[in-house]
Amino acid sequence: MVGDLGGETEPHSLVRRQRELASLYATAKSLTALGELDEVLQSIVHHAHDLISTDFTYLSLVGTDGKLSARASEGTISSSFLAACIPAHVGLGGKVLASQSPYWVRDYVSTTLIDHDPNFDRLVATEGLVALLGVPLVIRGEAVGALFAADRSERSFQADEIALLSAFADHAAVALDNARLYEASRTALQELQGAYRKIEEHVAVMERAQEIHEALTGAVLGGGTPGDVVQLLADQLGGSVTLFDRTGAVLVRRGSASTPGRNPSPSDLTADLTDAVDQARRSGRTTNSVDTGAVAHSVASIQAGDSHLGALAWSRKEAADQGARDDMDLRTLERATHILGLLILKERAVAEASERLSGELLTELMVGSPGISPAQRARTQARNIDADRLDLVLVAESPTVSSTDLSRHLHDIAQSRSGLAGEHLGRATMLLHSVDDDRTVEEVHQQLRNTLGGRVVVIAERVVHHDWARAFSLANRCSAVARALGHTDLGATTGRYALYAMVFDTERVHELDRFISDSIGPLLDYDERRGTNLVDTLGAYYDHQANVAATARALYVHVNTLLKRLDRAGSVLDLDWRHDYDLELQLGLRLHQLRRVTSAPPKE
Repeated sequence: MVGDLGGETEPHSLVRRQRELASLYATAKSLTALGELDEVLQSIVHHAHDLISTDFTYLSLVGTDGKLSARASEGTISSSFLAACIPAHVGLGGKVLASQSPYWVRDYVSTTLIDHDPNFDRLVATEGLVALLGVPLVIRGEAVGALFAADRSERSFQADEIALLSAFADHAAVALDNARLYEASRTALQELQGAYRKIEEHVAVMERAQEIHEALTGAVLGGGTPGDVVQLLADQLGGSVTLFDRTGAVLVRRGSASTPGRNPSPSDLTADLTDAVDQARRSGRTTNSVDTGAVAHSVASIQAGDSHLGALAWSRKEAADQGARDDMDLRTLERATHILGLLILKERAVAEASERLSGELLTELMVGSPGISPAQRARTQARNIDADRLDLVLVAESPTVSSTDLSRHLHDIAQSRSGLAGEHLGRATMLLHSVDDDRTVEEVHQQLRNTLGGRVVVIAERVVHHDWARAFSLANRCSAVARALGHTDLGATTGRYALYAMVFDTERVHELDRFISDSIGPLLDYDERRGTNLVDTLGAYYDHQANVAATARALYVHVNTLLKRLDRAGSVLDLDWRHDYDLELQLGLRLHQLRRVTSAPPKE
């Protein structure tokens, strides 16, 4: 027969009552220790089991999923039974929780007074559970769990047993409430401590960022260069910092001196950042990537309005614990691009002013030569340049770079050699002092070639009696001769082309006229009178090593047509073109071709 609450039993002996009170006192005392919740609950269940003397005792709590699950147990009980989760609205536990009062049954399986859960009933049968008593755990009017005592045979539970188990349940509720309050306060304290640590870290990061910004600003105000800024940034951030120009070429790369352990190895620094630089330029935002060597790269574009001035890259070993500092360091990198942008604009303005002044002085000396006026001497001396020592004129020409850009590169070289550079009559020109002209022109050619990464021709002529104009004319016309001869990459003085001096030396123009007149004069007169082009036909014939077929292909004429023209040229010059190989005639033809090249306006 199933009962609700057992009636009063006979008074127990005084010894049992003392034992119960002592156990309750021990349980209450354990609550003051504020130990771990599971330990306290296990202690409560142990004492309850010892006093009530059922086969097993267990305590279950309602979880966040709304199900009852065991948290502590005592006595022989299977692990599968303890692992069971029962909906909080079914079974004996559902009755206890709903009524917030004790409830017991003599035979759990057969009773119809409770809603059964099929899965739990199978565990009850396996465990052999028969009689079951449950008392609620109530905290602030809410039933949060239950304490159960079970036997494997039918029995009734007496009032004193129910009261005793309820007392233990009350202790368990207090322990649970204390533990929750303690856990909540401890969690709040931990969160407060964590927030305080984050504030401290944030303040430290902010102070560090402010220090870096002040250091960068101080470096700029102190006249620092972009290289100084890059070095300072590398020392402050660690790793290495690279400055790229607007074309993507590396201008400066500096590694940290204070934290060498964080620097990427040289092999790491060979990572191709071209795509990252281009992406930063197009997006206007910092790009971040990690290469195969676990080296992190951050690239920020240097902009001035719509103008792209370059990029700044920070490379370092990737670290998982950077956090807020890494974010602040990225903002520092972005601020540094603003500072570098101002420096680059300043240097560009200074360089352009210097180039303009250098070009103006060079033009004044060229136009006013021969000789130096007192005003010209004073202006050059103001730039620490001795005009009297500017004894070499160099003219540079490149098939891929304009004269204006080439003049800028010459200006950089001229600064290091106390010279002048600029664009004169459409030519990139430089004046400097030289002791060994051949060596000087070769060194300038090599510097330009390294800078341009391509072919360039540099021709030099020594200045006599401050006549820079004549030296420029010789070098310029000799440069055209070199180009006509197929020389596209060299540094040489005009002396190398002495054989062709009559072509580029204007003072020998009468000698050139006489030589050409004596050698091919009749043929030139014939072409002028008849409107033919026998001079070029005969020149092409000798250029192709007297090969008729090759010459016809080059002139796009039939072989018979070519033969008739050659016969006519031979008749005019009174020579047999098939058998005579007149050296003077061939030189005359060649010099005539070169004179036409040097007389033509320069190509830009």
